[in-house]
Amino acid sequence: MLVKHLLSVTRKPHALRPERSLVRRFGPCAALVALVAGVAIGAAVAAEESAALPLDRLVGRRAGDFRLVDVQSGREAWLYGLRTNGGDSGGPLGSQPVRGAVLVFVSPGCPLGDKYLRRLDELAAEYGPRGIRFFGIASGAGESRESLAAWVAKQTPAFPILFDGGSVQADALMVERSNESILLDAEATIRYRGAIDDQYGYEFSREEPRSRPLLDAIEAVLRGDTVAVKATPVAGCLITKAEPATSKLASLDRVRPARADIAGWLDEHEPSPSVGVVTYHRDVAPIVQERCQGCHRPGQVGGFDLVTFDDAFRHAAMLAEVVEQRRMPPWHADPRHGTFANDRHLSARERATLLAWVEQRCPEGDPADGPASKSWSEGWTIGTPDLVFELPEATLIPAQGTMPYVHVTVPTNLATDVWVQAAEARPGDAGVVHHIIVYVVPPGGDRRRTIAAGRGHLCGYAPGDMPSVLPPGTAKKIAAGSDLVFQIHYTPNGKPTTDRSRVGLIVAKQPPSREALTIGIANPGFVIPPGASAHPVHSERRFRDDVRLLSFMPHMHLRGSSFRYVLASPDGQLPVEVLLDVPAFDFGWQSYYVLASPRTLPRGSLLACDATFDNSAENPANPDPTVTVRWGEQTWEEMMIGYVDIDVPIGAEAGEEPGDEAGGGESR
Repeated sequence: MLVKHLLSVTRKPHALRPERSLVRRFGPCAALVALVAGVAIGAAVAAEESAALPLDRLVGRRAGDFRLVDVQSGREAWLYGLRTNGGDSGGPLGSQPVRGAVLVFVSPGCPLGDKYLRRLDELAAEYGPRGIRFFGIASGAGESRESLAAWVAKQTPAFPILFDGGSVQADALMVERSNESILLDAEATIRYRGAIDDQYGYEFSREEPRSRPLLDAIEAVLRGDTVAVKATPVAGCLITKAEPATSKLASLDRVRPARADIAGWLDEHEPSPSVGVVTYHRDVAPIVQERCQGCHRPGQVGGFDLVTFDDAFRHAAMLAEVVEQRRMPPWHADPRHGTFANDRHLSARERATLLAWVEQRCPEGDPADGPASKSWSEGWTIGTPDLVFELPEATLIPAQGTMPYVHVTVPTNLATDVWVQAAEARPGDAGVVHHIIVYVVPPGGDRRRTIAAGRGHLCGYAPGDMPSVLPPGTAKKIAAGSDLVFQIHYTPNGKPTTDRSRVGLIVAKQPPSREALTIGIANPGFVIPPGASAHPVHSERRFRDDVRLLSFMPHMHLRGSSFRYVLASPDGQLPVEVLLDVPAFDFGWQSYYVLASPRTLPRGSLLACDATFDNSAENPANPDPTVTVRWGEQTWEEMMIGYVDIDVPIGAEAGEEPGDEAGGGESR
């Protein structure tokens, strides 16, 4: 009865990983009780797991990269280095090309696991010469390199045992039990996961296995065939996992205060007026409605609501702080350069009114003096979309680990061409979505070539990002029969979840005269030295035809410090002009900057981007100030892309001069 009770209560806290909550909530002793009783209840546990976590989870997706230490040799095994150096950072291991890898999760002392060690030795000996590498991975929270090395010395497995400190790879691959084997092909795509074979189980031990799904899957990969059975249940011991590490970003302010020189300039040029007696309904509610509720309402990213007087009263002290520091509404552009249609910074009167209301102890006033409630389209900033496209199924996100970019193709099934005037990408779970880019690939088109031509980018999402809304007469084209490709970068946040992102489109009501294009002006070749506090990186593009400039969106990662767009005239005679300066780039809130009026760039104009990166220990968001940093997809790597929206007459090209840097348009 005790075991039955423990199993029932542990199915509640984490729907995707029921058995882990047993260890984390009740401790190792409760897990030991379950293990002792495993023969009697194993089949029921396996059935319950299967209902909670799909057997084929992550099959068909690329495994994230890792570098783990071999507990016996002390050398580092590198997953993505398998094809180039055999997976060992110390150098090549033989001349046989690596055609795949088997990762088997082990748990020292597990009776079922120990029985399979010699079988794994046999498989490693048979398939190693044919290009399949075998690795054991030990992820238990109570393990150490020393304890694992002692176990390896006793058991003498014929393949490396890697130490997964922090249970990171067990979480990343969504493994819960020892004996689970994961077969990767040469591209690190998961082709099979599950049992080694069916010789040993919770309630039986056979003379010979009746099925050998891992062996069959290996043979299929070596033949270049489809794996017939992609996943099977696993009989093994529960892995006691470490709690996922807390992100360094969790304690950081989501939006930074305005830099001191900008705050001083605003104080001088926009002095605070006297506003007299202030009440919520008459004076504050109109400001909050227009400036705050876009994010601070149910279902949005604000974290709390500012819809009613009670909402504002409960958060009055915080409201005063972020307004005083100019952290809210978030707007990072230097006001000394450019005029923007979506400028979110408060006017001097609005700012004075909000601060006076809190200073006057938040009088409510007469509700009759307040504005009518604003009508919001559920979940959408652009209004009710004409078309919505969603991922066909939910994507499983592990608790931790590295996830390669996910690309999902969604057919539009459009019978006619569609011109899009506004587009908004929305994550299903904003807590794990680093970014979304939605591309349009026409029938028979190649995704990479389409993107390189500047016609593939439909819209994107990043923290704090605003939707793409184009001026009247300008639209982006989706040809009949096109596919949408969602590129999504997930960043696990400590708990498993699912995401089903979508994109909403508003169709132009009148035929457009100009086509909008999104172009990335990037420099992927930078190298940021360790400890550098202001490392400069430059990129540029010269246009060989007239274009109209519509908006900007700078993109960097955690070391990004500042970003500036500069325009030089075709003949070089006019002074260089700063179009946008973001002196305090904020990874947690990345904005579009939409020009108040489109700006015509004559043929030959040069648009340059200048960024700085802070790789010093003084940067509180820096993942590691001791490493050299290069271009990469992951948050701890860096990017430098100056996105711009331009438009051209329909049918025209937005060409660039040969030899000028314009690359990087595919990764955000």
